[in-house]
Amino acid sequence: MKSVLTAVLLFFLVVTNMNGQKVFPYETHYVELPNGFKSILIPMDSPGLVSYYSVVRTGSRDEWEPGKSGFAHFFEHMMFRGTDRYPGRVYDSIITSIGADANAYTDDDLTVYHLNFASEDLEKVMDLESDRFQYLNYSKEQFQTESGAVYGEYRKGRTSPVSVAFEKLREIAFTEHTYGHTTIGYEADIKDMPNQFEYSKSFYKRYYRPENVILVIAGDLDVAKTTGMIKKYYSSWKPGYVMPEIKPEPEQKEFRKAEVEYDGKTLPLILIGFKADAFNVNDKDYMASFAFAELAFGETSELYKKLVLEEQKVQFVAGWPAMQRDPYLFTIYSMIKNPDDIDYVLSEIDKTIEKFSRELPDAGKLANLIKSSKYSFLMNLDTPENVASSLPPYITLTGDIKVIDQFYNALSKITPEDIKNAVGKYFVKEKKNLVVLRGK
Repeated sequence: MKSVLTAVLLFFLVVTNMNGQKVFPYETHYVELPNGFKSILIPMDSPGLVSYYSVVRTGSRDEWEPGKSGFAHFFEHMMFRGTDRYPGRVYDSIITSIGADANAYTDDDLTVYHLNFASEDLEKVMDLESDRFQYLNYSKEQFQTESGAVYGEYRKGRTSPVSVAFEKLREIAFTEHTYGHTTIGYEADIKDMPNQFEYSKSFYKRYYRPENVILVIAGDLDVAKTTGMIKKYYSSWKPGYVMPEIKPEPEQKEFRKAEVEYDGKTLPLILIGFKADAFNVNDKDYMASFAFAELAFGETSELYKKLVLEEQKVQFVAGWPAMQRDPYLFTIYSMIKNPDDIDYVLSEIDKTIEKFSRELPDAGKLANLIKSSKYSFLMNLDTPENVASSLPPYITLTGDIKVIDQFYNALSKITPEDIKNAVGKYFVKEKKNLVVLRGK
């Protein structure tokens, strides 16, 4: 629970920065080493607490070689196998002994390793983390054991109708780009992972390099001392990042649809993906899609009120704008209570899009939405963990967090006309991909 003082401070920052240029409320310090490694230090009034996030700017997007999908996620597992100095069991023991919380996650564009612990243990944690990022070592037997666990995770994911539907959506939407496979990878590639021991070493050597990793440390820290630690523990890391050879996705020129029969009982799902642009705060059409998502499909939208609250035909309906390094999808998704209502719900979504393409949204609602978005972002920055966990997407997309200020300032300038123009650009039939999933 955040303190009253922290809440008051953040409220003051929200009010004073609502129309200004500075949005991210904390002082930041940068440490850049000759090998390309960069750290962002964020001292906060959080006595005794530190959050430590290592952001690897590699995810499933970077898996461009045929037959090799799933390795970014696989390395999230392997990084806990340890090194010669700190084998996995020793690493785990030390983390447990200091009461730290260590975990990781992988997505399309990034892999993130994060820890929360007492500030007095910062140097020990840095020793551990810098060691495994530079000197990860595992046997073929360990590799094969972990690959089996990853395949088990894949099979578990297949029990989720949402996962199955999203896998199909990406499959039909992307014919060339690596966004065509999900983060966990294709099943055939995962099955073959036990045979890819040598390739796994290559993956690590190419992507786990100082130029491709950015460290965020937030909380109770001394900037000068922490800077010294970073130089001590990360300066010896050798550069050598190799850029992936990712094919751009050709322009989509026709409507695509797939029907999926789910192997189990579930309510029907519909997923609609319209081709969108890559993250770009300087593109008004792109930025307008964030406001459109809430105005058209958010919990205060007319569509949500009609389908979810009044008619109760769907469990949920939502819109999700793209926030990726390369052009991706604006996704609309809904779970429908009665299979007989699938066409009706699709029709209502189409009507909503068509309305926004010809009518200007209410300027007052738009202004309130933009203020609420910035307010929600700022009011969540109340602990080191919340601050550090909010930054990896921005770091992955641009290599920095300064883009946060640019993002919210650009959003504040979006007009009703911008939204109308963006809908006309993105939400056309030839850029539409539809997946309908039905249960047995």
